Amino acid sequence: MGVEGTLEYISDLLSSVKKKKKKKQIQTVALKIRMDCEGCARKVKKVLSGVKGAKSVDVDLKLQKATVTGYVEAKKVLAAAQSTKKKVELWPYVPYTMVANPYVAQAYDKKAPPNHVRKVPDTATVTETTVDDRYITMFSDENPEACSIM
Repeated sequence: MGVEGTLEYISDLLSSVKKKKKKKQIQTVALKIRMDCEGCARKVKKVLSGVKGAKSVDVDLKLQKATVTGYVEAKKVLAAAQSTKKKVELWPYVPYTMVANPYVAQAYDKKAPPNHVRKVPDTATVTETTVDDRYITMFSDENPEACSIM
């Protein structure tokens, strides 16, 4: 075999170690897709099943939701769903218990499924109050010009 053969063998062995790919993790990608009928749902399911690495596809017509599970990337699934010429976006809703302020104007959505709100960053704050400050000070004991009816 000689020195040259040994060096070539070691070189091939080291290069094969570098070429190994990391195994992808199983991911779940949820999409909100505008679907009107069973035909639309079948079309979406067929297209999403064709994505490389997709293990299972669930389509919920009532919630307008499609869920793809497998060794997939969100960008590729989104691109495949957009090829159906339907309005598509990543699933924007989370359970309202997961959000710090679920009734902030940005989070509340009438179209959201039951017990869900839009996912908003925790930095969103409540700027609207239900009681105006003028009414609070009107009946305050600290206010000398307060109403004395009470």
